[in-house]
Amino acid sequence: MGTATDPAAAETPVDLAEPGFWQRPADERAAAFAALRSLPGPVFFGERTPKGPGRGFHALVRHADVVEAARTPAVFLSGPGVTTPEPARWVRMLFGDSMVNLDDPRHAQLRRIVSRAFTPRLIARAEDDIRQVAARLVDRVEHERPEDFVTSVAAELPFQVICNMMGIPEEPRRAILDQVNHASEHTGVARPLRRRLRVPGRGLMALARMQGMVAELGRERRRRPTDDLISALVTADVDGRRLTGRELGAFFSLLLVAGVETTRNALAHGLHLLTANPEQRALLLGDLDRHLGGTVDEIIRHATPIIQFRRTLAVDHRLGGPDGTLLRAGEKVVLFFGSANRDETVFADPDAFDISRGSNPHLGFGGGGPHYCLGAYLARQEMKALYRELFTRLPGIRSVGEPELIPSNFDNRVRSLRFTF
Repeated sequence: MGTATDPAAAETPVDLAEPGFWQRPADERAAAFAALRSLPGPVFFGERTPKGPGRGFHALVRHADVVEAARTPAVFLSGPGVTTPEPARWVRMLFGDSMVNLDDPRHAQLRRIVSRAFTPRLIARAEDDIRQVAARLVDRVEHERPEDFVTSVAAELPFQVICNMMGIPEEPRRAILDQVNHASEHTGVARPLRRRLRVPGRGLMALARMQGMVAELGRERRRRPTDDLISALVTADVDGRRLTGRELGAFFSLLLVAGVETTRNALAHGLHLLTANPEQRALLLGDLDRHLGGTVDEIIRHATPIIQFRRTLAVDHRLGGPDGTLLRAGEKVVLFFGSANRDETVFADPDAFDISRGSNPHLGFGGGGPHYCLGAYLARQEMKALYRELFTRLPGIRSVGEPELIPSNFDNRVRSLRFTF
């Protein structure tokens, strides 16, 4: 059970550190988070590790608390690791640090290099490519009539767009996608101890192969640059720095796993939400130009593809101001974005799917601050382009049955979603 930091909320009926919680039905988990938001302060949950009891974390479930943690990076550190479990030191030394696990000044330096590479010309070309890829995918859907929306459409769009933008040749793409799936298939997923000891080796081997592929491409582009993102990243010179081969591999892994996984899941959840809410679907189809942007943001809010990230306190800090909860240096907090996106003090009727919300300050891209998702604009463009293509050419498209979800405490993952039109 969780033990609240506020004496008025000494015990809660849920345990967010228990893997079984994430296998409960979605409505039960939503009710549990609503109960946590009603408490006077964040609740502390103790964790167990393979070696025994761990230290645990304070659960940040309110919109204001998550925003404060995301936008105060000098207090809430990412460097020790934002995922559960935190990456081992030897893994970080071998594969390089992902940008999500870095603090300033190193994070700011790498982000400047990456941002410099995203030139207006590259972004404009990516927007054209997104529309073309979306059109080709809908062509294939019309002719082949596949049954699973995830594998045939939702995963393909972001993967092909990222590969095109990075300049990945066609030949190794299937192999790279297999490595992405192997590297991420068990992130945040509860599994028996026997498998827990074996599976990470597969994931690390997949990550090593994937990074090896892109590192070799980086070396080639450094010798012979072309008009793609890899070339821009390995030749960019910001304050005398450019991405090393290991940094390029870590960034590519982040871009693929984060960009493909999150957009894939959002697209799949979106089709199901529009099927399950026919009045919202009718509103969208009645005026795509007016409602498409709001639809995308509401899907991201309602589905929240990334469930949580954690931070480590650099110093003692009172969350919420001088009278707020005291958090101690070295303690962990977990930012629950899905709960923040259902905060009753921010969103009217938060459990409803409503594409016409006038204001939608969701935290689906991380809550702001220096770790705000670099791919937010790209993800929105991909979702808008695909939905426009689908609902213009196949207005009867809809999901069939419930999506098959993978229980995870990290991302709101869809394994498959049957569909028809």
